[in-house]
Amino acid sequence: MSTSATIPKQATAQGSSQEIIKRLKANLEKVIRGKGDVIDSALVTLFSRGHLLLEDVPGVGKTTLAHSLARSIDASFQRIQFTSDLMPSDVIGVTIYNEKARAFEFRRGPIFSNIILADEINRATPKTQSALLEAMSEGQVSVDNVTYKLPAPFMILATQNPLEYSGTFPLPESQLDRFMLSLSIGYPDAEAERGIIMSSPSTLSPEHLEPVISAESIAAIQDEVVTVKAEEDVAAYIVDIVRATRTHKAVKLGVSTRGAMALFRASQAAALMAGRNYIIPDDVKKVALAAMRHRILPLGYGAEERGSSPALIIEEVLSGVNVPV
Repeated sequence: MSTSATIPKQATAQGSSQEIIKRLKANLEKVIRGKGDVIDSALVTLFSRGHLLLEDVPGVGKTTLAHSLARSIDASFQRIQFTSDLMPSDVIGVTIYNEKARAFEFRRGPIFSNIILADEINRATPKTQSALLEAMSEGQVSVDNVTYKLPAPFMILATQNPLEYSGTFPLPESQLDRFMLSLSIGYPDAEAERGIIMSSPSTLSPEHLEPVISAESIAAIQDEVVTVKAEEDVAAYIVDIVRATRTHKAVKLGVSTRGAMALFRASQAAALMAGRNYIIPDDVKKVALAAMRHRILPLGYGAEERGSSPALIIEEVLSGVNVPV
């Protein structure tokens, strides 16, 4: 496996990819305090052309993170509040008859934006949730046998409350698999939480953030990510990890091939953010939990209470798979 570091090339006129990443992280840290690892994972998703699922209890910053990321990019942004009465046409758009033109025309919905905040996605019915599948997989939507391309870059940041909260509908496995990474933000440490409560509310609001990078810069970094190299042994390491989740004794459903591709692409982005143009095993380990936790279905009802949570399963898998040297 190669060990010589290569700094990525110039990304855009706004600076090198490393300069752009540093600028974006600094802007997010103005609002998201004490969660550098969460910010890194969100940026890995963005640079990998993926979608991000944020699952946690209310009040820990899920919506704030999504809104702050969108505000930091000079691109179109829409927030969709998912509710039980939200219809697919409220998200995608609807075809109506224009009497003046004497023709049917398509009125585009909020999905036609660069950054979409799907807030509390699991409060919508499965019918509305499924309206996002084509958009997330192929960057397009189909209405009345006509296909419409979505703008690029395109990213959905979805928040969801834990399933034990009232008024929620579980996301089906097919939709969970469309999210590149899934994060649980968690509570801040004591020092960060003291800083948060002592800060002015206005400084913690995403509304005061100004865009620091352009949509073109994001697209340029996304193009760089796919050029990050992986040696054969590292690719085999990723495959071994994924296949181990499928044969684990506590797993009913393991990571899919789409999940393996997501783990690989996220590892590429993690390597680029570290200033390298090749993947090392540490890159894979860094993103493994977020890339696989929502793709693993433990055996039996209440498996998590018996110590077989996806996080523990992934930890066991990583410790059991040989690391290339």
